[in-house]
Amino acid sequence: MTNMNIKQKVAHNLKNMIGCSVKKKYLIIESDDWGSIRMPSLEALERLKAKGVSLEKGDSKRYNNTDTLASKEDFEQLFNTLIEFKDQLGNHPVFTAMSVVANPDFQKIKESNFQKFYHEPFTKTLERYGRADAFQMWQKGVEEKLFHPEFHGREHLNAGAWMRQLQANDEHTHWAFEEGCWAFNNKLAVNYQAAFNLEKASDLELQREILSSGLDLFEEIHGYKARFLVPPNGFFNNQLVEIAAGKGVDYMGISKFQIEPLGDGKYKKNFHWIGKKNKYLQTYLTRNAFFEPNAPGKDWHSDCLNEIHYAFKWNKPAVISSHRTNFIGSLNAKNREESLMALKKLLKEVLKRWPDVRFITSTQLGDIITGKTQEK
Repeated sequence: MTNMNIKQKVAHNLKNMIGCSVKKKYLIIESDDWGSIRMPSLEALERLKAKGVSLEKGDSKRYNNTDTLASKEDFEQLFNTLIEFKDQLGNHPVFTAMSVVANPDFQKIKESNFQKFYHEPFTKTLERYGRADAFQMWQKGVEEKLFHPEFHGREHLNAGAWMRQLQANDEHTHWAFEEGCWAFNNKLAVNYQAAFNLEKASDLELQREILSSGLDLFEEIHGYKARFLVPPNGFFNNQLVEIAAGKGVDYMGISKFQIEPLGDGKYKKNFHWIGKKNKYLQTYLTRNAFFEPNAPGKDWHSDCLNEIHYAFKWNKPAVISSHRTNFIGSLNAKNREESLMALKKLLKEVLKRWPDVRFITSTQLGDIITGKTQEK
């Protein structure tokens, strides 16, 4: 373990004290954003930069410079990395892939003169970008228990706020639209990436439809119902929980300190812990470790190992957040190469320090916590 000050040690202990305990040392990797376009190409990135569109403010820089649709090669290299490691039961590390199932249908939206939002399944988006073979890798990952999709949202986009800005002829929104993307730093209080944030309270009805149709599309594409939901950027109005529960979602991935949007600039704070149940008998799962090796300014290897240590110290599962952006090489091959090397280093050290660790998915964790599956 690296040296930590007292404040850091207290924080690590506090965040793991409350909530359900488990008997075994479970390690879960939750990886967000699979299926979303983000930045279509380096050419699009450079054209938008040249026009002065804000793409590199804060954490946006690493996403817009590295994150795009995963290619067949991205999956091959990720899976080749994961398959190098096994726990004592013979299970490889597995990505719980928090995925979106659709992207905007830019052509149809334009044909409607920006009066109506249309979406397309992400499998169609892959075809348009010449990456249809990538979906076969999604399926291969499921079969080989290396990659398990769960629900992140229909789109990684706040459709209501985005459409209003298109209709208002916001220049930067239209420039990004023409390039087939939206993830720049806009001037609204609501980030376009935050699909379930509420710019207006009236958007809640739209979000009900988006959530419902998105969960249906997930089942249509993947052949099973999503049982775990992590909303993009964390924002989620709790009235939407009823829709998710009715569609078969058993587990909700919400921050310990949830900022619930109520619309029109109002928010409410909620506190959650692992194992907490809501009135629809869904169980909350919370993250307690982070591994974002392509984000500068932090020793992600040591910090993540420290977070795993404190999780296991308090008999909690280690639930690691690690976004897709780390493992994509289409825009920058070095990005994928360096992150996979970092992942190998992390997994090797995990098995060395905790040889009895168990690699499972978030859904499997939920089943263990709720007693649907017995610990072995």
